[in-house]
Amino acid sequence: MSYDIYFLSRRDGQSWDDALEAMEDAAEESELIPARLLEAWDRIVPQARTLLGEVEITEYGQESRDLSHSGTGIDLSVFGDEVSITVPYWHAGDDAAIVLAKVFALAAIVERETGLTAYDPQVERPLRETPLQGATGLMSPITKDLRSRYGG
Repeated sequence: MSYDIYFLSRRDGQSWDDALEAMEDAAEESELIPARLLEAWDRIVPQARTLLGEVEITEYGQESRDLSHSGTGIDLSVFGDEVSITVPYWHAGDDAAIVLAKVFALAAIVERETGLTAYDPQVERPLRETPLQGATGLMSPITKDLRSRYGG
């Protein structure tokens, strides 16, 4: 389980649900990363390294890119037209706030470099409308529940 952020292209008047559906449809049809996203990736990676420190980069031709930070579990992926950030429910309390602040900062970088809008499906609205405390308030109880169920 992870806290997910999707990056959407939303037309004027288009609902977020319709934008999400369009993203999913485009991801099914697209096999290669568009040139504009590859160019954005090249600008995002150095900024992500500045924000997160050491990261692992995985590239599969023109099909996908992945940036992973082992300490936090933050993962930025580009697969065809689809761009997303995930972070596993490993963090609670102050740790969740620190990690989610990094997720929000990384999302701002991705928005700036791609022109896409970060969307938080957990609360069904743009990430910029999601207060950090609200996201932390979602992550912490889920993490604690998972730890109590499965140990950790």
